[in-house]
Order: sequence, then structure tokens, then C-alpha cells
Amino acid sequence: MMLDKEINLLEQLELIDSLQRLGLSYHFENEIKTILDSISADHIYVAWKKDNLHAIAIEFRLLRQHGYKVTQEVFSNFTDEMGNFKASLCEDCKGLLNLYEASYHLVEGESMLEKARDFAAKRLKEYLKQNKDPYLSLLVEHALELPLHWRMPRFEARFFIDVYERREDRNLILLELANLDFNIVQAVHQDDLKYASKWWTDLDIRKKLTFARARLMENFLFAVGEASDPQFGYFRRTQTKINTFITTIDDVYDVYGTLDELELFTEAVERWDTNAMQLLPEYMQICFLALYNFTNEIAFDVLKGKGFNTIPFLKKAWADLCKSYLLEAKWYYSGYKPTLQEYIDNAWISISGPVVLSHAFVLTNLKTKECLESFEEYSNIIYYFCLICRLVNDLETSSDELKRGDVSKSIQCYIHETGTSEEEARRHIRKLIDATWRRMSEEQIADSPFPRPFIQIAEMYFTYSDKLYISK
Repeated sequence: MMLDKEINLLEQLELIDSLQRLGLSYHFENEIKTILDSISADHIYVAWKKDNLHAIAIEFRLLRQHGYKVTQEVFSNFTDEMGNFKASLCEDCKGLLNLYEASYHLVEGESMLEKARDFAAKRLKEYLKQNKDPYLSLLVEHALELPLHWRMPRFEARFFIDVYERREDRNLILLELANLDFNIVQAVHQDDLKYASKWWTDLDIRKKLTFARARLMENFLFAVGEASDPQFGYFRRTQTKINTFITTIDDVYDVYGTLDELELFTEAVERWDTNAMQLLPEYMQICFLALYNFTNEIAFDVLKGKGFNTIPFLKKAWADLCKSYLLEAKWYYSGYKPTLQEYIDNAWISISGPVVLSHAFVLTNLKTKECLESFEEYSNIIYYFCLICRLVNDLETSSDELKRGDVSKSIQCYIHETGTSEEEARRHIRKLIDATWRRMSEEQIADSPFPRPFIQIAEMYFTYSDKLYISK
């Protein structure tokens, strides 16, 4: 009723923003879309937002977040003739905070938003020293640590419920609903985890694959991070299994298997034939058969529900992953140091993103056989998501992985190729991440072949997998 009857458009946008941060927006997707459709259709300078930086910025952020096209020129009223943001904005902390958050939705070539981020960040840091408003200062500190666009919604909901309670103008109905909903959703997640734990225990492959990492909880949290809403229970449970197989197979290639064994395992996955497993050692037979049965179960569910076979699509994703692991193993055993581009061409697959997102597509958005065609040759947006994950992961973990004998990562490849210092190599990788992020943002507001739910899952896959590094 609040969404339907709210007349003030700024208050509607603020309500949508609060619903998202409190973890409640999934209840009101249709109402939110109706409001944003209306605002997008009438996206001009009108009385309710003219000269109001807070209003313009929150509108821009919400529209971009939901895939609507809106240009950076909406902020031109707040810049001078030189294109710099006006000094008069320095006291508008609320507006600067929203401008800062909005700047993280920039795309390639949006220099105004680059200036906006630097300008807002500098002024917000100064505001923190003054601490005029404890509530607003808390939000500013939170944003400067990690922008909202890069945060995991379920974690944000836990944080923001406590913060929202301190607001003087808090809506008690929203607050009560947020607390109830959080507990209900958490109970659903606990049931999902019980299911996943029983599945892993019943699978009982750890006795034979003692070298593999036991990371069920982490793999489950990845699945929650990708899709936390209660209706995605089947997805979370299945995705947890997928993540667990990825971890196990990764350890087969990185830790335990000989090169000859790895070549045989890769061939078996490519052929997707149980007869091929006869040449494998026992531990690999167990791993392959578990993967084979699991993937066929998913395909069987799709066949029953939608009437077409997804085995070729899913097995290709696993085969591509194994081939990328095998190439890294060959590089390691031969001592070959790839160029940065050679490394990237393989590593965006070996990060396992294509496998994760292929299954996510099948589990949540697949409607017709033709839908698979848009995914067959991994489109730009899939590539960008996976490349960012790989490069950010390298910045955080490459030193530890090299110590345990892993293949050279992007930083070391660049150092070997150019002879530069590690510090300079890290700067170069950060620039690549920034450029890729902008291209990815542009794809999200273009006419993408992928529906919004899938894009959101892909975003959360990136956000959760790299949250640790970005927060540092």
C-alpha cells in the first residue's frame, strides 16, 4: 500500500532503496518495476529533483542497477564550466553519499562519474572527521569501506536492519517486517544447509579423496551469496553441490593427480562416457562417476520439466573447465611461463565462472532450447564477470598459491613478460579490472540476451567470491 499510494517520487525512490537494503525488495518486484518504468519514461529535469543532488543520484543509481538506460549528463547541473563539481555541494553530505554510490555504476568513457567519485570520496572523508550526524557518519564510513554496488545483499540486510533502527524517521512497519523476514529467510537457509550436509555425508567420497579440501560451508555460502531469496532453494542446494565438485576437481588437478592421470581424466569428461573411466585410477573413477551422475540428474530434471536435453551444454562447461585446469598443469610441469594474454585466455575459464553460471542459467532462467544458444559461446557479459573474478582473486591469493606450488598468476605473468616490479604489475592488473568492470556495467544496461534474475545471480557470484579482497 505504501508503494502504491506514495505520491512524492523522491520518497518512493527512498522507500525502494530501503526495501532493497533491508532485504525486502523481493516481495515487491512488480511494484518496484512499475515505479521505475514510470520514472524512466519521464526521465527529465522536473521540479521534484531539480537542483537536488540526493534525488538525482538515488534515481540514477536505482535505474542503472535495474538495467535502465540513463546518462551521466543528469549530473551536469552540479558541475561548473570546467566540468568540475561545484564547491557548494560540499555541505550536502546526503547528496554526496548518493553521488559516491552512483559513481560505481559508471561505464566506459563516463569521465564525469570518475570525477564524481573522487570529489565525493574526498568530501565524505572530511565529513567523517566532523561527525555531525552519527547515523549519516555510519553510512558514510560503510560506503567508503565498500560501495553498496559491491556488497552482498544478505550481509547488507543484517547490517542495515540494525542501522535503520537508529533512524529518527524510521518506519516501524518496515522495521518489524525486516526483522521477521530476516529470521524466516535464515531458517530457510539453515534447512538448505542441513540438506547439503546430508548429501555430502551420504556421497562419502572424502574417504577416497582425502587430499581434497572439505569446504562444504564455504561452498554453501557461495550459493547463498548468488541467490538468497527463499524461492531459490532448489538453486542453492544444487549450486552447493556444483561448488563442491569444483573444489574437489580443482584439488585433483592442483594437488594430487599426475600429468598422465590428468590427461586421462580430462578425456573422460570430454567423452562423457563411463566406459572411459576404466583407464582411470580408483580415486578419479569415484570423482568422475559422482560428477557424471550428478550432472545427469540435473539434465533429467530439465528434460522432465521442459522437454529438452541439456547434457551437451552442461558437459561442455565441465569439459572446458577440466581442459583449462589441464593446460595450467602442463604449464606448471614444463616450467612454461605464459604471457599475460595467454594466461587470461585460459584463466577466465579456470576460475570456474562459466561452469557456475552455465548451471545457474539452466537452474533459474532456462525456458526453451533456443535459450541455450545465447550462452553457447559465452557472451561478453559472462566473460567480463569471470575475468574480473579471476584478476581480483589473483591480487589477493597469488602469493599463497605460488608458495604451495601453483601455476604463475596474472601478476607473475606480467612481471615475467615486462620485467616490471610487483607493485607496478599490481597497478596494471587493477587497471584491467577497472576497465573490465566498466565494460561489464555497459553490457548490463544494454539489450542483454539474459534476463535480470540471471544477471543478478552473476553479479552476486562476483560480489561474494571477491568480497574479501575488495574490502581490503
